[in-house]
Amino acid sequence: MIEPDVDEYLAALAGERGLSRNTVAAYRRDLDQYARFLDGRRPTSERIADFVQSLHQRGLAASSVARKTAAVRGLHRFQVREGLTADDPTGLLESIRRPQALPKALDLDDVLRLLEAPDAATPAGRRDRAILEFLYATGARVSEVAALDQSDVDLDAATAVVTGKGNKQRLVPIGAHAVAAISRYLPDRLDLRRPGRDSGALFLNLRGGRLSRQGVYGIVRKAAAAAGIAPGLVSPHVLRHSAATHMVERGADLRSVQHLLGHATITTTQVYTRVTPQHLLEVYVTSHPRSR
Repeated sequence: MIEPDVDEYLAALAGERGLSRNTVAAYRRDLDQYARFLDGRRPTSERIADFVQSLHQRGLAASSVARKTAAVRGLHRFQVREGLTADDPTGLLESIRRPQALPKALDLDDVLRLLEAPDAATPAGRRDRAILEFLYATGARVSEVAALDQSDVDLDAATAVVTGKGNKQRLVPIGAHAVAAISRYLPDRLDLRRPGRDSGALFLNLRGGRLSRQGVYGIVRKAAAAAGIAPGLVSPHVLRHSAATHMVERGADLRSVQHLLGHATITTTQVYTRVTPQHLLEVYVTSHPRSR
């Protein structure tokens, strides 16, 4: 039986690794599915292999299979570490690698159209422009932008303190365009805030409260539609990918990009070195002594 240990494992995950509630909820769904598959039977290497095979047979993406397998492996390793069981039945389970697809990134021209799409003659448009500029300038996650307080941003120094996964903070630069856009928005923020109940959030919704993650998503998609870009191709995460890709293509070192994005390891950042064939051709033609 694994069910009694799932709550303890998830609590340990949240406490030790600082995982978000959404991530913990995803692990719970994966482990509930695993428990239903076992149906009270003892977990063995063979049964776990059958579980993984059943996921493939359902046509799940390799990334989903990898996440569910990681949840199962993590649970059994936790049981052994805590002395809840003597053996780890996942010891012989073959590791499933997630496919390293190239991050989706917009062309610079598309990014510029997106940034200029909000109507700068309206308070909402100035706020939206400031959000888009901040997303692209910093490569911040949507949750990090929604959690940003006005006190986190120093416009004079052109920097911001961003709080990422596990409540880890990092200092990031915010280029001149983002500084200018935020400066233009701040007077509107004064009008939007609730008298006597200012949350401190930098980006407010039109009711004066903190703008939610869903609100940021909606702003990005609205700007995409106004810019003539299919909204399904654009999200805050795509802007994050675009910022990192454009920096690497222009010579930024991976350690700097790693810090900007808040990646825990350089391995995650290395995906941005997988440049597009067109960019590779351009670099080859301009740098190889025998290219022409």
